[in-house]
Amino acid sequence: MRSCWSSKHVGTLLFAFIWNAYGFLHFNSFRPWQVPAIGARRFSCAAQTSAARLLATRCTHKNPTLFLSRENGDEPENKIASDIRRAFLASAAAALTYNIVGAVATPPGFRRVPTQFIAALGDPDASSGTGAETWGVWPVDPGPRGVPLGKYSELEASGGRAAAGWVFDKEDWWLEEHGLIMEAPDFPLVPGRYLVTGGRLVTTVLTILPPDSSGATGWSLGNGKLYDVTHLPCRAARYQPNSAEGSPAMAKRSDFPVVPGAAMPSVDGCNKQDYAVLFVIGKEG
Repeated sequence: MRSCWSSKHVGTLLFAFIWNAYGFLHFNSFRPWQVPAIGARRFSCAAQTSAARLLATRCTHKNPTLFLSRENGDEPENKIASDIRRAFLASAAAALTYNIVGAVATPPGFRRVPTQFIAALGDPDASSGTGAETWGVWPVDPGPRGVPLGKYSELEASGGRAAAGWVFDKEDWWLEEHGLIMEAPDFPLVPGRYLVTGGRLVTTVLTILPPDSSGATGWSLGNGKLYDVTHLPCRAARYQPNSAEGSPAMAKRSDFPVVPGAAMPSVDGCNKQDYAVLFVIGKEG
């Protein structure tokens, strides 16, 4: 999931904060119509999303530049500049918030870990429930290890082995919001206590209980709801073919990228299951 799935959030967001602070001062003085976006593709999803309503719509690989979106061609220049400043300040605030959370939110008895990624199923408005036996975890960032849909034929030709070493399962495969074919998470999520966040306002303890006699596994959050600890820009879905035609070759590349919080696209010939993505930043013990 590219920038969304980076395990180096603190450094990335610190860069975003510094860059956006510069942007605020820069716009206050000069009000240029084009904003150079050096490293914009590496900004955190939280920082990108906060400015997305005001900054648009084109970013080329060769010369990445963010262009302003104007609905009214007669809008005063000072109003545009004001909107830009608000967008940059919102982005900077998101970056600063995440840095503060990461620095102080480790409770006693927990240790910080390199960011891992839980794939969760459940009611977004619930703070506890059952069904955690269906949850999995990516212990390493799956985004950079993914395969673009446009290279699926190469993945097939290699016998399903990706360059990163994982093996594609044509009967059970995963996509993320940019249209990358991902390795499957590890199932099931091991019972224990995890420090989780969605990169927004809530960082809390997720408890995964041991399975009961029927194999069902309960879960609970110390604070907030499942939605509150879901990282909205990171989208993930599991696809299982229901016909001979069902495969990544049937996915429409025009359906990507997926808007933060939106459902992943359907793929002809496949059943789809969307998963919420939670960041694990600490574990008990």
